[in-house]
Amino acid sequence: MFSENKKAITILGVTGSVGQNAVDVVLSAPERFCVHGVSGGSNVDLLADSAKKLGARVAVIADVDKFARLQEALDGTDIEPRCGAAAIEALAGEQVDLVLGAILGFAGLRPILAALHAGINVAVANKEPLVAAGALVMEAARKSGAHILPVDSEHNAVFQVFEERNRDYIEKIILTASGGPFWDWDKQDIENATVVQAIKHPNWVMGRKISVDSASMMNKALEIIEAHYLFNLPADQIDVLVHPQSVVHSMVSYADGSVLSQMGASDMRTPIAYALSWPERMKTPGQVLDFSKMGMLEFRAPDFEKFPALGYAYRCLEAGSVSCIALNAANEVAVDLFLREQISFGDITQGVGRVLDEVEKNLKPAEPKTVEEITKWDNVVRDVTRQMLDSNGFKSATGSY
Repeated sequence: MFSENKKAITILGVTGSVGQNAVDVVLSAPERFCVHGVSGGSNVDLLADSAKKLGARVAVIADVDKFARLQEALDGTDIEPRCGAAAIEALAGEQVDLVLGAILGFAGLRPILAALHAGINVAVANKEPLVAAGALVMEAARKSGAHILPVDSEHNAVFQVFEERNRDYIEKIILTASGGPFWDWDKQDIENATVVQAIKHPNWVMGRKISVDSASMMNKALEIIEAHYLFNLPADQIDVLVHPQSVVHSMVSYADGSVLSQMGASDMRTPIAYALSWPERMKTPGQVLDFSKMGMLEFRAPDFEKFPALGYAYRCLEAGSVSCIALNAANEVAVDLFLREQISFGDITQGVGRVLDEVEKNLKPAEPKTVEEITKWDNVVRDVTRQMLDSNGFKSATGSY
């Protein structure tokens, strides 16, 4: 049985950047938390090490080919090894107080839904499930009474200063964006950026995929859609400002002229600590702001021409969930190919735009309403995206889908 004095949690995606930051937060407060389960993709050594450090009961590796290695790594412990996507989904639904969902990409959708269907509060650290299936995710939470706690620094910031009792007086929310490594580059230089340049974020230490998304500002585009679902606001009440210092993480503007912001160091342990300890607060093991050493804080309007991904977000919200799913799926494929150095950086957003054109002008499927329909459409868009790609960038898609 879990200790009555501790919050029982499961960490999905423990081997990723957010997952490892969560390990730091949990280990900093052993009196507050106990860990039921952890999952990882294919990094057996880090998964096993994290499970042992946290005293987890269950460790699940997504890559079934690595199961024997996981069993060996956990030999002599009381930790139960499991493997496969179905096992991760099952773990997510096993009763705890909170599930931290930090699995990269669309793959995190089913586990998040499993936790919500079981009435478990979910701290959502991967934005893709809400982008692709926001209505479904929010409805699952509503039906079960579970809370969704945003971990993304921007949405976590909005969550902290969003006064639900004064919703009618909220004029807009303002998501801040660091601008990534290319915010002051010329458009041509951005399009020709290398992988090494794209993953070198000036403020945050993140995984490769999200670093590329930050560099293209696709990360902010996905956050606009996520914010639409999380806070039930129309697109015209969601703004973006470039804030290179990454100190003000987001703001909420009210009708009386007040603008409430949440500030903090560029350290994911701050929003993770808030989400894990909610509705209380806890001491962070991470960095904290020192105002005496802080310089000027800059804010500027984003450049939609240099960063067309931002415009895609508003376009997709107007077009509907089919386009939102397509935006995420096409981007995941394109970013993977860029990281493999098979396409250029500029091909990412150019290609995503071409996929959206194909979806909205030619494919026009019915709005998917179930996780099975969403998954099927996600797969279709991935196939379309791959058909549009060659070693020289994007080409016209042909054939049936």
